[in-house]
Amino acid sequence: MKTKLLYHTNSYTYECTAHVVAVEGDDVALDATVFYPGGGGQMADRGVISWENQQNQACVIAMNKRGDVVWHTLDSTPPPVGTEVVGTIDWDFRYQMMRTHTALHLLCGIIWKEFGVQVTGGQMYPDRARMDFAMENLDKERIAYIERRVNEAIEADYPVRVYTLPREKAFEIPDLVRTRINLLPPDIEEVRIVEIVGLDLQADGGTHVNHTREVGGIKITKTENKGKINKRLEIVLK
Repeated sequence: MKTKLLYHTNSYTYECTAHVVAVEGDDVALDATVFYPGGGGQMADRGVISWENQQNQACVIAMNKRGDVVWHTLDSTPPPVGTEVVGTIDWDFRYQMMRTHTALHLLCGIIWKEFGVQVTGGQMYPDRARMDFAMENLDKERIAYIERRVNEAIEADYPVRVYTLPREKAFEIPDLVRTRINLLPPDIEEVRIVEIVGLDLQADGGTHVNHTREVGGIKITKTENKGKINKRLEIVLK
């Protein structure tokens, strides 16, 4: 049993038809899904699953991915195995996550190019995001410079490409993994790559916009000292 991850091939797909392949309590597994289950700092998608020509409907209130299967936790009794269902995500929330995720890649890519420091953590929220860096100096001048460079990259409208490479070939790419700890499971045979063409390239499993201008712009709203060589930047989208 394996769930086809439609969000991996097209982040703009907001609805799909699928079949229930397993039920455990209030959790259902589908043979295909547009729902991103969360991970890498990105929040899980929200939305509804309907069946019997939308006569029955349940909200997806939680998600988890176990191996190759995505499980959707529903707020009511799930349909039985074999039922054809329609999954529809909350598009506004998804698009906010896409824009935010791409903004964080821009932030990470520019800080790496300019200062050569790695990411130590990150998290997205509905209205903001934060990213931590192994950085010692983060004064007002540097913060303003980083914000300006990110917004310049957004305005430059770089295309964003998503593709996969065999694991061995992927790890021939220098600096593919920017986190201090390599979070990629050792059994992954193919690595999904997100490339902001001309600016950044990273291993990543989340959803992104197609062009950087869709991000709109960012503002660094808060900084925190999380240790001698660990600084946190919080951003909001304009």
